[in-house]
Amino acid sequence: MNISDNHPLDGSVGTQSIHVNAFRGMVSIRDNNVLSEWDGVLDYENALLVAKLFSKMACVLAKMDEAVFPTLDDIVKALDHQAPKHYPSTHGLTYTVLPSRVKNLAQFGAPIKDMCRAVPTYFAQQQKEGTALAVDPDSCFEIQLLSFLGLSICGEIPGL
Repeated sequence: MNISDNHPLDGSVGTQSIHVNAFRGMVSIRDNNVLSEWDGVLDYENALLVAKLFSKMACVLAKMDEAVFPTLDDIVKALDHQAPKHYPSTHGLTYTVLPSRVKNLAQFGAPIKDMCRAVPTYFAQQQKEGTALAVDPDSCFEIQLLSFLGLSICGEIPGL
């Protein structure tokens, strides 16, 4: 089953394209907001998320916490406009960029390798809820998917 959708983003200039490949457990996102353009992949089979941040010219790779992320089914239902409008929100979920660069993108699969091929890729680690964030809040990049998946990627990306 494949589902695709384009929709305008609330309070921004641009649209977001979302493509779900349920067979492969993948969600691809293309967000062309002029203020914060990014591409992303949610790989549910390997519990990975990757975001290519165009303003930073870098990719960030992290483990998805399946306890707090919407399921693939939640996203399909939201795109299909069949589900109730209340989803578990991930707003406030924060990832800190680590200084270690990913050396071998191929080990994470073709979609991630292809997206991040031309830019440096860094690991990021989810901050535990309630822990103080020891980074400058101005260094955070906000990501929004549909109305219920919102997260921040914070920290300095080395070499930029």
